[in-house]
Amino acid sequence: MDVLSELLDGVRARGALFRRTVMNQPWSLRFASGSPLTLATMLRGRAWIVPAEGEPVPVGTGDIAIIRGRAPYTVADDPATPPQVVINSTDYCLRGANGGETGEGPDGSALLLSGAYTGRGEISERLLHALPDVLVIPDADYHRPLLDLVVEEIVRDKPGQQVMRDRLLDLMLISTLRAWFDQSEAHAPPWYRAMEDPVVGHALRLLHDDPAHPWTVADLAAKSGVSRAALARRFTSQVGQPPMTYLASWRIDLAADLLRETQATVGSIARKVGYANTFALSVAFKRLRGTTPTEHRATAPTQRLGK
Repeated sequence: MDVLSELLDGVRARGALFRRTVMNQPWSLRFASGSPLTLATMLRGRAWIVPAEGEPVPVGTGDIAIIRGRAPYTVADDPATPPQVVINSTDYCLRGANGGETGEGPDGSALLLSGAYTGRGEISERLLHALPDVLVIPDADYHRPLLDLVVEEIVRDKPGQQVMRDRLLDLMLISTLRAWFDQSEAHAPPWYRAMEDPVVGHALRLLHDDPAHPWTVADLAAKSGVSRAALARRFTSQVGQPPMTYLASWRIDLAADLLRETQATVGSIARKVGYANTFALSVAFKRLRGTTPTEHRATAPTQRLGK
């Protein structure tokens, strides 16, 4: 399995929420508590996404935006337009649950389509850590058939409707992320861009293919055909961190997903990702995440456990 497939393999929506909102200028929606991951596209008109931190991001007609994290954000016709409606998680669920259209009627100048994941366990920790707070993929023809299907499906009331919506949200996310990762100008994670390097890319694949192996920089260098110093320098330059630091982060991301998605013991997960025992994993987890494996597991959505 390639690295991108590894990241996307954990995407499994359960209870996806879709909504269409029709608006006339000036308009501004403040999302007071976001979902772990939200997709938004303007079916009509243009918009700006104003994140909790950072600069406003423009979204054109047909562009698809991905907003990561639960921090508040605003979607508006102009960054300067003050919020007219504040939506919290309960409002979003109530208004979005039936996939209906809300707002000012069918003839509004702007039509926003959004889809949200309801639980963090539906998306792998590795993927969430790979994404910026907001990313936008410009309008592309290959999105249109999928968006047309989403629009058609969310207004239906048929058996299997929620499962269909879940899978459509997954397809929207996967197709958008594939396009983002493939764009040479995209601000994809440094490690993903480094995959193109024959030396660093080979070392990264070794780490991803067998994270539990007791790797050293010398081992990676020997298998990559360069000296230890050369690999360390080249890896750090392209990935942004030394090989062993990257490996520790990758192992903890893997452990975080396993803690949320399975009922395996912390000790067995520790060994699976390359730590000798529960204590070793707990120390590393606490250092990188600021919490213990047990505390992290306690926040997992109950429907994901027992797989």
